[in-house]
Amino acid sequence: MRRQFPDLVHSENRRIALPWLRAFVALIISCLCYAVAAPTQKEFLDRVNQLEAAGQFREAAAVLTHALASQSNVSPDRKQLEFELDRLERIRKDYALTDDQLFSELKKSLKDISPEEFHAWIGQGRFDTRAIDGEQRFMAASVSNLFFRYPELYARRIPPKNSAAVERLHWETCQAIKQAALANHRPYVLPKRFDVTMTVTADQNAAPEGQIIRAWLPIPREYPFQSGFRMLASEPVAMHTDESQSPIRSVYFEQPARKNRPTKFNIQYEYVASGIWFNVQPQDVRSFDRGNGALGVFVKEAPHVVFTPEIRALSQQIAGDETNPYLKAKRFYDWISDNIKYSFATEYSTVRNLSEYCRSHGYGDCGQEALLFITLCRLNGIPARWQSGWNTFPGAKSIHDWSEIYMPPYGWIPVDPYMGIYAMRYATSLKPEQRRDLRDFYFGGLDQYRIAANSDHNQSLNPPKQSMRSDTVDFQRGELEWGSHNIYFDTFSYELIAKEIFSAAE
Repeated sequence: MRRQFPDLVHSENRRIALPWLRAFVALIISCLCYAVAAPTQKEFLDRVNQLEAAGQFREAAAVLTHALASQSNVSPDRKQLEFELDRLERIRKDYALTDDQLFSELKKSLKDISPEEFHAWIGQGRFDTRAIDGEQRFMAASVSNLFFRYPELYARRIPPKNSAAVERLHWETCQAIKQAALANHRPYVLPKRFDVTMTVTADQNAAPEGQIIRAWLPIPREYPFQSGFRMLASEPVAMHTDESQSPIRSVYFEQPARKNRPTKFNIQYEYVASGIWFNVQPQDVRSFDRGNGALGVFVKEAPHVVFTPEIRALSQQIAGDETNPYLKAKRFYDWISDNIKYSFATEYSTVRNLSEYCRSHGYGDCGQEALLFITLCRLNGIPARWQSGWNTFPGAKSIHDWSEIYMPPYGWIPVDPYMGIYAMRYATSLKPEQRRDLRDFYFGGLDQYRIAANSDHNQSLNPPKQSMRSDTVDFQRGELEWGSHNIYFDTFSYELIAKEIFSAAE
């Protein structure tokens, strides 16, 4: 038989060549047809989104994992696929509670909560939920958000929360800034100097022993109201500090991980922040020069700033026939103050369109509220941009986002939509006229207790991260990685301590 095979090849060459050729051509055609029929990246991701929306997280992850196995390490699409796979896990972390766990937490925070009342609230949609692989899961911040969305439950809160002193201090602070601005005929007044210490700590074994952990920590950007930044100490020694007007200003570090030990990054700095209040006269406000390219970008669509049909309809509903840019922006601000409720949000990286989320749900956190305001302004040709970092107000410290709008001839003026909501919905110890004063102050005014590190959203760090970002929109808590691996928020902690040294005038 072995001897017959070569004889067969030679003697019947023409007879067998044609079928082999036909098979080869059929294979080529099949591959070409597959290439033509293969889904595009968008179609593929649309399928993954459909599975996620249906709560089929395991299947969505399997589809992504299979796709990654067929991608080369240098494929331009690979990073997006890796992020989408990681995003599914981020959503799982945000929606961590079962109904039993949520009810247990509610019993610790709310008087006389019964199973019947709890399940009625679930039916009414009072909690953010996701279907994940056949289970109904609840957002981790569901208890806090219940009080934000239903303030009538405050009377049943355990322990009772009394924020009257903070509310009064907010109002007094804003009144002092406004009076000083009027007296001095300038918007930047009553500067204060602060000493700030920030520590970011990677958990033990967040990276393999000996691997270099790269870290970015936020620091104050140079603004007309914020200056005098001076680094006092850092541990380890900083390898890079961004220039003063970076849109996402950071200090960059590297440090090797040690086995079974946390990895700490620490900075201490001073800076000066002034109170702001612009005495805007609406009749003096002009439309901005559309030939100004630097401003033109801030009237365009961007990630999370999308001119959807729903946003256009809302804009028309609120603005009506108003044509003055300042008064139109004030209408948007007042509408948000009166109609949007505050709620802690899931991680921004898990939400496709933050401004639309806030509009459609009727609630959101400070960044979602700011992006809704920015979107309405940009749609109407009013330059608007992000501003964020920390709010260090005594008794109310937190990471925080707000915004700025450009009003010729005044320039960039601050607008904090969250503080409008706070004044009208949550500062209940103040008199009605005080609440309106507080709301109106934060349209064109800002207190000194801010650390503004960012002047735009969705910006890139310097030097760039090699891995995906933990927060793709904002930069307040820091970012960490080792090699090409991101270190996510659940494996590092952060702390910021801000001390007012004295007023700069002193």
